[in-house]
Amino acid sequence: MTTLAIGFLLIALLVALVLLGMQIAYALFGVAFLGIWIIRDNMGLAFRMLELTAYSGIADYLFATIPLFVLMGLLVSVSNVGRDTFEVAEELLRRMICGLGVATVAANTIFAAVTGVSIASAAVFTRVAVPEMTRHGYNPAFSAGTVAGSSVLGMLIPPSLLLIIYGVLAEVSIGGMFIAGIVPGLMLAGGFVAMLIAVTMLFPGFVLKDPESARERRLDRDYTPMPPGEMIRKLIPIILLVILVLGGLYTGFFTPTEAGGVGAFGALIVALSRRSLDRHKLWQVMKQTGVISVSILLLLIAASFYSRMLAIAGLPNAIAGLVSDSGFGPLGFLFFYSAIILLMGMILDSTSILLIMVPIAAPIAQGMGIDLMHFGIVTVLAVEIGLLTPPFGISVFTVHNTLNDPDVSVEQIFAATMPFVGVMLLVLLIVALVPTTATLFL
Repeated sequence: MTTLAIGFLLIALLVALVLLGMQIAYALFGVAFLGIWIIRDNMGLAFRMLELTAYSGIADYLFATIPLFVLMGLLVSVSNVGRDTFEVAEELLRRMICGLGVATVAANTIFAAVTGVSIASAAVFTRVAVPEMTRHGYNPAFSAGTVAGSSVLGMLIPPSLLLIIYGVLAEVSIGGMFIAGIVPGLMLAGGFVAMLIAVTMLFPGFVLKDPESARERRLDRDYTPMPPGEMIRKLIPIILLVILVLGGLYTGFFTPTEAGGVGAFGALIVALSRRSLDRHKLWQVMKQTGVISVSILLLLIAASFYSRMLAIAGLPNAIAGLVSDSGFGPLGFLFFYSAIILLMGMILDSTSILLIMVPIAAPIAQGMGIDLMHFGIVTVLAVEIGLLTPPFGISVFTVHNTLNDPDVSVEQIFAATMPFVGVMLLVLLIVALVPTTATLFL
């Protein structure tokens, strides 16, 4: 059997192990070790490469970015900044068609700029936005679907853990990836807003329990508005954090790691000033930061080991040759690759897809002249869609479990997220066809 055939069989084995329930890190370690042992017929070499990878895989100042941004996101979550952001957005947009849906998207957009984790956004806004939307006459399933659909913004609008993981795997600048995510992230948020307004106008029964009653409530002139001073007070913490982290990062004043440190310190000050952080909560935040960060770093070590096995098998070069011989141009390869990612998104989580696919696909894309920053945004957009597609749809299950409402089924939430999936597919198509959407500020 040729080395190339062994390489393909090992990839199939990896996917099978993950589908059978093995944790992705252990599957990557096991398949990579087995691959090096079989290809080189040397178990000692496999052990030495594992030792080398474990020692050098994350021995870089850059990797401190991960725990720092995770810590910042968790501190922001416990300080009720998300609730305040939603309340201000609700106040400003209450007279707009589907105002609370748009407010959820707006609040999620701002919240994403300081957390970078879609699951955190889904959990926070399920508790904040869904009860408020339901109280104002929105269908509970649509409300939950709006939260799940808009939560994916956390994976594209920087800082984003997926962009960090992609940057590490593809060996490109994480700061550059953050900048590349700005325009596509805003396009996605704008697309969600336009879609919500259009769906409410065309299919009001899908959105509202009683459209006429909701319209009267929206135009109620006896409503007592929130004082401007209170709105400013609620928005100041998150605006300062966004300016502090992203402003320093985009002006070049901070490196990504320094921005993470400054952001985590700023989030700590916000949490302490709001008296929302006691010793018990601080311990929980620190423990969660450790668990999440170690999990991600272990995955990156496993992915590095897997990449070395692929290089030994010659798989990226062989697949690049097959792609070239098949007549695929750069655009054809991009669409074929996106289709594979979309299919994988139905059965695997986001991080697993990146860890399996990026080490194979990034060298091929680079060899075909595709900008790796642009390629990364296409990858993350395609991976994000998997957060909403059945049967996996982790954002949908997060919202469903957090909501814990027996009258709202998982199937109903999946149905309510389909318009969001449509918008994401459209933005994915535009970004793939127009690379400057990702590289405009680079």
